[in-house]
Amino acid sequence: MPQTVILSTARTPFAKMGGALASLEAPELGGKAIEAALERSSVDPEQVEAVSYGQVLQAGQGQIPSRQAQIKGGIPREVPSETVNKVCASAMRSVGLLDQAVRAGDLGVGVGGGMESMSNAPYLLPGARFGFRMGDVQAVDSMTHDGLTNPFTDKQMINEASEVGNELEITRPDLDRFAVRSHQLAARATDDGKLSDEIVAVTVKSRKSETTVETDEAIRPDTSIETLAKLKAIGGDDATHTAGNSPGVNDGASAIVVASDEWAGANGKQVLARILAYGTVADDYAYLARTPAKAALLALEKIGKSPTDVDLWEINEAFASVAINSVRMLGINEENVNVNGGAIALGHPIGASGGRIIGALVHELQRRGGGLGCAAICSGGGQGDAILIAV
Repeated sequence: MPQTVILSTARTPFAKMGGALASLEAPELGGKAIEAALERSSVDPEQVEAVSYGQVLQAGQGQIPSRQAQIKGGIPREVPSETVNKVCASAMRSVGLLDQAVRAGDLGVGVGGGMESMSNAPYLLPGARFGFRMGDVQAVDSMTHDGLTNPFTDKQMINEASEVGNELEITRPDLDRFAVRSHQLAARATDDGKLSDEIVAVTVKSRKSETTVETDEAIRPDTSIETLAKLKAIGGDDATHTAGNSPGVNDGASAIVVASDEWAGANGKQVLARILAYGTVADDYAYLARTPAKAALLALEKIGKSPTDVDLWEINEAFASVAINSVRMLGINEENVNVNGGAIALGHPIGASGGRIIGALVHELQRRGGGLGCAAICSGGGQGDAILIAV
């Protein structure tokens, strides 16, 4: 059976909502990541056989956003495309689908990943199509409605993160400490040039000027326990999550070029990593904090490994409580988790993050001379995905 290999990864810088990348729609960001990933892999766009690409906030984006990104990234129109929406797991799931196609013998080389411009998510007017008879009407924020709200409870996910975190005995000091760690590690990685292996610079043009964005916009090197402790928690009296120990609202895109080992060998391509297994799980709607670990355990079971066999972890910091609880459930050393910072510092453009953490894992394992790595992510609706790679 063919095995799946990773030939390259690329991502844009992750920018704040309304920040440096706000003028670019998601497919433009996706196109830039795809173009860079193909260039790094030395795969000709004409060779690509399929595109599987994630986006969550698709309202007003036009038909099949993944195909728009593909065309902007230089992949010919004859190449089929699909758009994946699994909330925060969208980009990772797109890679998982390509992995399945490779193993089935249906794919030689393809492009996965994901994109999001949370800045450009529109407001909606439900009921407007057939007119309003009388009274006030309310616009609905598609970003919070489609991306950040549990549809089964109608609660904001940050509120449920606090509720579940309290149940799991994760305290506000625990969350703030982890957030400080994320910012410090991300700032150090940026200063050391480590993130430049992942990032492709994006040029933003306006009528009067041209700006090149090269680094992530949300990292705060001066973050401290003292400053975070002053922030008001979001939610009720028992809330523990704040704007400081949760990721921001961001814009960005990621791309991963994958191939069968046979295709890579026949075409003389350099292999960065091998995909060993993939796991996807579901839990109670609100219990996002449990799903990354459960997905990782499922993937590890498929290859007869345990969490202690994994050299390096990337666990998406959807909230600090998710990463903290994952570390506890897996029984692993926090020092091996998100070693160059995570979403709290780097940002979380929801459709793109799964691709970012795969890329971060690949490049850090490369720097360390190889090993076994796991990237895991939760997603809205109580689901989780994980991927195991070897370098």
